[in-house]
Amino acid sequence: MRSPFEHAAQSLRDAYSGKVLPPMRDYLDPLDADGAYQIQEINTQFWLKQGRVIVGRKAGLTAEAVQRQLGVNQPDFGVLFDDMRIADGGVLDPRHTIQPKAEAEIAFVLGADLAEPDTTPEQVAEAVATVHAAIEIVDSRIADWKISFADTVADNGSSAFFVLANQGQDLGGLDLEAAEMKLLVNGQVASTGRGAAALGNPLNAAAWLARTLCGRGQPLVKGDIILAGALGPMVTLSRGDRIVALIDGVGQCSFSFGREA
Repeated sequence: MRSPFEHAAQSLRDAYSGKVLPPMRDYLDPLDADGAYQIQEINTQFWLKQGRVIVGRKAGLTAEAVQRQLGVNQPDFGVLFDDMRIADGGVLDPRHTIQPKAEAEIAFVLGADLAEPDTTPEQVAEAVATVHAAIEIVDSRIADWKISFADTVADNGSSAFFVLANQGQDLGGLDLEAAEMKLLVNGQVASTGRGAAALGNPLNAAAWLARTLCGRGQPLVKGDIILAGALGPMVTLSRGDRIVALIDGVGQCSFSFGREA
């Protein structure tokens, strides 16, 4: 007999077809982090058996304002699979999304493992091979984005796709905390922010992620991609949109949400 969490996990998987769900109150208290991560892990293991490959992790809820909105005092994380990556400058088919939004982030590619339970931002910096501008395309299987903390965690951090700049930078000399971000939609500025939005510095967010995953026996390893959290407000996507993220000193990346009719 399947557990309620297994039923919840299947409901989320089934919702990828486009049929959204109500908030998961039948399975989870809105602040039940442990239960939500159990549901996320059930689906992660299911997808791994289906042949998907983990290429990294994403940190979410790294902005204090968003934490306050959901009534929590911690970030969350989700899994990045290989088939979630959209080529820099590529096209995302809108048919593969439900209610998508885009946000600009700073991403890291690791050149060494991060396997210490007390990983510091300085240790993350030593392990980083390259720093990239990134765009995360978030989505929700929960209707109208009416999510609680538990809803988004169970739903793999409300993840969908991501774009990583082809050109990565060496971390040395970059002031990530002060890095200014602009997210352009069809050439117009739609969102702005700076590196400090991600727990004060994207390295802080990456260190939190490394510690958290280490405590779960799933440490970050060499080659992993880390999305360190949004630097500014999300923007809703419409078919034909051209999205460009510009991050001072770090670089830029882009994608098109389908093609104009």
